[in-house]
This record gives sequence, structure tokens and C-alpha cells, in this order.
Amino acid sequence: MAESLPPPTPLTALHPRREPAPRRLVRHLKDRSARAGILSRPLFGSLPLRRWVPSEVHSLLDYRGGVIAAVAGQLSANPVARRTGWVLGALSVGVTLLTDSRLSAAKLIPIEAHELWDYTFGKAAVLAPFALGYARTNPVVAAVHVLVGLSAIGMALVTDYRCVTGMHLGGELATDPEGIGA
Repeated sequence: MAESLPPPTPLTALHPRREPAPRRLVRHLKDRSARAGILSRPLFGSLPLRRWVPSEVHSLLDYRGGVIAAVAGQLSANPVARRTGWVLGALSVGVTLLTDSRLSAAKLIPIEAHELWDYTFGKAAVLAPFALGYARTNPVVAAVHVLVGLSAIGMALVTDYRCVTGMHLGGELATDPEGIGA
């Protein structure tokens, strides 16, 4: 008696189709599981006010804000506004590159310190045109710097800050979970 062979497996069962990139990105940004990172500790017991914006989106907006501040300063004829734009832009991008988050190059700065930096950067960007005196001579550059600063503060108030390695400001607690992939 001849043995019956199982029906051939379709090619799609052996090689499942990859999820389309836009859908994968949306799923990744909505991820609130432990895979998305370790929650930051609240600053002063209450900050951020809400955790609406994913940490990755916040990182992208930090990079964008730094580039915008630098470009706006570079387009100015005022040397003070130009230097201020470069300093604000370089510091914003530099701190974001060194923060313990998914979209950074090195995980050296705790996520809570980055949150404090966001508030400090926002305040500096808002006050710089007035304190350094280029608000009247270069109102467009001043407006851009003020808007970048206000957006940094606004985003910091509603970001779901998450770290990757488990590094926290003030050290780790015994109750902290391990880093991702640890």
C-alpha cells in the first residue's frame, strides 16, 4: 500500500511576507510593552504631565529642533544670532545622540537628565533672543528660536520617556527592571 504524501506546502508558508514598513513603524511607535523600554522616573514627582508622545518621536523632534535652530541662526546676518543658533543646535543634537534611548548613538546620559535638558534647552532657546539682543535686529531668527524652545518644553511635558539600558538619574534601584536584551 502506497503511503500518501502530505500536500505540498505553499511557498508563502515557508517564507512569510514581511509586514509593510509603514504598518511596522506605526506598531513600533504604539508599543507600550517592556520591549519599548524602561519607563523613566517622574521628575519632581509629577513630570511629565502625560505620556502621550513615544520616546522615539520625541528623539526625532529633538534632532529636528536642533537642525532648525542651527539653520535659522546660520541664515542670520547677526553674528550673535548665528553663534546662538549653532550652539543651540549642536547642544540639542549632541545631547540627543548621547541619551539612553533607542534612537541615540551612545547610551551615556540617563533619560531623566535628558528630560531636565529638554526643559533647560527650551527655556534657553526662548530667552536667548531677548537676553542676547537679537530679537529686534533679527525677528525671524528670534521667532524661530522661541518656537523651537516652546515646542521643546511642550513636547517634554507630554513625552513617554523610556530608557534602554536601565540607567537612571541618581542610580538604579533594586526594583528597577533589567535593560532590554540584558
